[in-house]
Amino acid sequence: MAIRAFLRANWPLVAIGVIAFLILCAAILLLETMPPRTIEMATGPEGGAYQEIGKQYQAALRREGVELKLVTTAGALENLALLRDPRSSVDIALIQGGVIKKGEAPDLESLGTMFYEPLWIFHRSELPGLTPEGLRGRKVSIGPTGSGTRILSLELLKRSGLDQQVGELLALEPQAAADKLLAGEIDVAAISASWDAPTVRRLIADQRVRLADAPHAAAYVALYPFLNKLTVPAGVGDLAKHLPSSDVTLFAPTASLVVRGDLHPAIQYLLLSTATQIHSGAGMFHQAGRFPAAEGIDVPLSDVAVQFYKSGQPFLQRYLPFWMASLAARMLVLLIPIVAVLYPMLRFLPTLYYWPMRQRIWRLYEELRRVEDEIRAGGQATDSSALSARLDKLEKEASNLRVPVEYMNTTYLLREQIDVVRGRLKAAAGGTA
Repeated sequence: MAIRAFLRANWPLVAIGVIAFLILCAAILLLETMPPRTIEMATGPEGGAYQEIGKQYQAALRREGVELKLVTTAGALENLALLRDPRSSVDIALIQGGVIKKGEAPDLESLGTMFYEPLWIFHRSELPGLTPEGLRGRKVSIGPTGSGTRILSLELLKRSGLDQQVGELLALEPQAAADKLLAGEIDVAAISASWDAPTVRRLIADQRVRLADAPHAAAYVALYPFLNKLTVPAGVGDLAKHLPSSDVTLFAPTASLVVRGDLHPAIQYLLLSTATQIHSGAGMFHQAGRFPAAEGIDVPLSDVAVQFYKSGQPFLQRYLPFWMASLAARMLVLLIPIVAVLYPMLRFLPTLYYWPMRQRIWRLYEELRRVEDEIRAGGQATDSSALSARLDKLEKEASNLRVPVEYMNTTYLLREQIDVVRGRLKAAAGGTA
């Protein structure tokens, strides 16, 4: 009863307290659901293409107030291992197509493919080419352990039956492989890199080495859906020397930007927007706008990526800085259910307050009705003194009622009705006398 009395007397303060509590809970939830300010990206070996691209992402994200830490790795295989390791803090990585087997990483999602990663196979110019006779007993560099280059090279050598012909497989970094190839210390070097990579531009313009043409390219692309067939035009390396001397066909997987499935959606949108800035230009093998592309080659696209490629950036991120847009988006998400709860609550609170007041008044009316019924039914046996005492008690309770202004007229009418019934009681008592 004391609690009910307190609520009746202080319901505005109670309502304000409830609203303040809900707002506080919403603020705490808002802070907990904001995007992280620091994320980690696995790239590749020092000086490699993946690391250079990672630096571009790092600079772009820094302008948006997000710190991107770059983790140097041996390549795509180690990137995948770090992404899948629950003890690792890596959130994002560039993964070469073909590294992830189907169904191998259900906890990962793709933000799409970002660029072609051609496999350039250079060999000393005196070698006949990528034939059993040409490779028999030769030293071949197929990229460092853990790199996508090594995985792809091993698979292609095995598929073509050349793996048993090679004399020695070496795990050299691209720069070291190029130096040894030009020095005549190795015979073949397989390098996965973009056309703009200094190592590629250096080798393709040097007469001491030749760029190998990929045999049966169409068949390999059919067997390995993650591969693409690209053509290097004759003379593109050095027009004066006409290098390469003819068009050359290359295999090229695409590199995907892969994230953990629980990476914050706002960060995913920011990465996709950054990827568009970095990768959407024209290149040696593609026109402008080809990348980033909505291709989930090894892992499925995230829901955020699907929505991004369908509709672009969220409305708020188009016109507001990243953190302001994230805060506004979180506030909208939280405020809508809060308003949906508070609005009916605020409308219901007055009803909740007035309901017990009405009940008290109606209880007095009910008691007055019973007295009146007893007067009518009592006849000669009417106990006027007892009924009069009950009416006095009703009148006292009605006079002591503290009610809002809206209910004052109801209490006045109640007191008038008590006087009317008292008159009937006197009339009935006089008739008896």
